[in-house]
Amino acid sequence: MLEEVERWLTRRSWSSGDRPLDRLTDARAADPRRTTVSVVLPALNEEATVGAIVATIRRELMEKVRLVDELLVIDSGSTDATAAVARAAGARVVHRDAILPRIPAVPGKGEVLWRSLLVTSGEIVCFVDADLRDFSADFVSGTVGPLLTDPDVQFVKAMYDRPLGGEAGQGGRVTELVARPLLNLHWPRLAGFVQPLGGEYAVRRILLERLPFPVGYGVELGLLVDALHTVGLDALGQVDVGVRVHRHQDGRALGRMAAAIYRTAQLRLSRGHLVRPALTQFERGEDGFVPRTHPVDTEERPPMREIAEYAARWAA
Repeated sequence: MLEEVERWLTRRSWSSGDRPLDRLTDARAADPRRTTVSVVLPALNEEATVGAIVATIRRELMEKVRLVDELLVIDSGSTDATAAVARAAGARVVHRDAILPRIPAVPGKGEVLWRSLLVTSGEIVCFVDADLRDFSADFVSGTVGPLLTDPDVQFVKAMYDRPLGGEAGQGGRVTELVARPLLNLHWPRLAGFVQPLGGEYAVRRILLERLPFPVGYGVELGLLVDALHTVGLDALGQVDVGVRVHRHQDGRALGRMAAAIYRTAQLRLSRGHLVRPALTQFERGEDGFVPRTHPVDTEERPPMREIAEYAARWAA
């Protein structure tokens, strides 16, 4: 590990308990205009978990204390009761396709996160995955905390244990097999991030609006790499929030995720001509193994500040 990263780990890695809620609310009160917080949950068929997450954030961080100003669920086209459950629990629900309709939406998590900037107003935007179980409000207060108390910090990722099948530390398979080797080999200044692909992080809007968004699973790696090059390592941090329990993907889904993440890295390593990639996987059928080919996410949305509707909204 680079000496710079070792120093960064001691300066920019914290625990959620390092900043009690009363300290965070005091920081907000001192400069309320610059510390408004929006929490965004991208959701696709998450009726089993989204309600409890929304209810916890509303109860703990909007009613007991005033830390979060805005709580949105962006529905990616769910076919279950995700939208109704989220709305009943107290979130504002916006459908992905209703945001910036002149640009047709494409499937993908990054697409939803990018569009969320047009329907939120907080100077700090906190993203939380909607499939978490045993959710703690520390995922929000922990990642938002450094942004409220340190003006030099611009991007904070949550870090946590990820149990798989009852075994601690066995989750995050794509992180260990794909993302971590890529970061260590090509962006070693990011080698100190415990959960580089984690879906829980908080970022200042002034940074988010300057970054391109990969539309699919590569969004977390893309934002992290581009943030490093935009504001530097010392503006990035991470906070330990304990344990993350969520639904795990099967091996084929992980393969598609890994391919998208590799492609995101590839684009950042070389912006030259690259063939449109695809990933072929195999399933056993009645007559043997059957190939299934999937396109790999290659599209990226431009920095939001380049979108006319966004510029007009904030100018107004």
